[in-house]
Amino acid sequence: MSNDHATLSQRFNENEPRVDWHNETLWWVRAKRDRQAWSIPEWEQLREAASAIKRNVLGNLDSYLQEFEAQAISNGAVVHWAADAAEHNDIVTGILKKHNVQRMVKSKSMLTEECHLNPHLEANGIEVIDTDLGERIVQLAKEPPSHIVLPCIHKKKGEIGELFHEHLGTPAGNADPQFLTEAARQHLRKEFLQSRAAITGVNFAVAETGEMVVCTNEGNADMGAHLADVHIACMGIEKIIPQRKHLGVFLRLLARSATGQPITTYSSHFRKPAAGKELHIVIVDNGRTQQLGREDFRNSLKCIRCAACMNTCPVYRRSGGHSYHTAVAGPIGSILAPNLDMKHYADLPFASTLCGSCTNVCPVKIDIHQQLYKWRQVLVKEGYTTASKTAGMKVMSAVLSKPGNYKRAGKMGRWVMRAFPGMVNNRFNPWYKQREMPVAPKQSFSEWYAENKNEDTENKGS
Repeated sequence: MSNDHATLSQRFNENEPRVDWHNETLWWVRAKRDRQAWSIPEWEQLREAASAIKRNVLGNLDSYLQEFEAQAISNGAVVHWAADAAEHNDIVTGILKKHNVQRMVKSKSMLTEECHLNPHLEANGIEVIDTDLGERIVQLAKEPPSHIVLPCIHKKKGEIGELFHEHLGTPAGNADPQFLTEAARQHLRKEFLQSRAAITGVNFAVAETGEMVVCTNEGNADMGAHLADVHIACMGIEKIIPQRKHLGVFLRLLARSATGQPITTYSSHFRKPAAGKELHIVIVDNGRTQQLGREDFRNSLKCIRCAACMNTCPVYRRSGGHSYHTAVAGPIGSILAPNLDMKHYADLPFASTLCGSCTNVCPVKIDIHQQLYKWRQVLVKEGYTTASKTAGMKVMSAVLSKPGNYKRAGKMGRWVMRAFPGMVNNRFNPWYKQREMPVAPKQSFSEWYAENKNEDTENKGS
């Protein structure tokens, strides 16, 4: 069975009430984002500043990474470098095995999702407890997160109540959010208290000071890192910002873009380990330098993982995050994933209307829809699209590149739709599967204009 975006989104759309609810909920988050953005007169200046800072980082990434490493080591941290996901997973596993850790807590980290760390640790006899509430819910459901900020946005409270009844022993049928949240708190508290190791992600890494900033709304990263003897922070190389003063720009943008909050509840700074404890920082490439070398796509590394592009995307809202079959879904995931594996993710840049809404809301001004369009060109040129799509694109190119061909094809198409509607109103036409075909006009706009332009000129003259 195919697992491309079109097939997976079709499965998601079989439950129409869920699609409607998913769409409305994410648009509500988008509306909250707009209210917060419009409340700040300098919003566009903040976006421009953040984009410029990130542009500077990408142009000097090697020196900033070395500066960060030197400062982190001087702070007492241990710095590790990982070329890819496998090396990252081996480094983390090695640290945990060195300390005989068999069960540990982890806060939200899309990098570890990207590297498939949880299955790797479990295969090595180490149990992982995700402590972000949304992440814990999808972990209990044995599913990956469907959204980078709202991991279980695809689930309704009744389904979560059933999960908690099965795994946490809550009363059957109780789906009250406050009750379920309290049950999760009690369940996770003992995990924090007994865990000797904790893994966190990194939102920002400051080259100037060697510190890391982790943003959460639940405080779970703090609980894990402060109570554990070993704190392992996993970060992509693009998380660097030059100086601490630049945090003011990004922290004002991040929460507003992500959830429509003026500020994240916890913006926690980790700089040096407490006495008798260890702080390990794993800096990961995993295809990022390759993306850096692609001039058309390097701006995607500016991403601060706010998910604003997902919340606004009409395709994501109606197809669900799992339809993207990659750790980071939505528009931004669709320009990051092909860099890792063009063949496997060749479908994702086509999962877009190219409406540009993602670009409009991006807090660091990534040209997302333009990159989606450019990826399509690359994938077709490299031969990673299906034979039918490649043939279709060649036919379209031949028709659309010559006005004469376009006019003749339009006239023929209108005649066929009127004379033989069954030729287009059938199951082989993807458009017809979801929509009624429009009534074919008797003439094209150019034909109508040619007949009426003189009349229009006469009316203006009179």
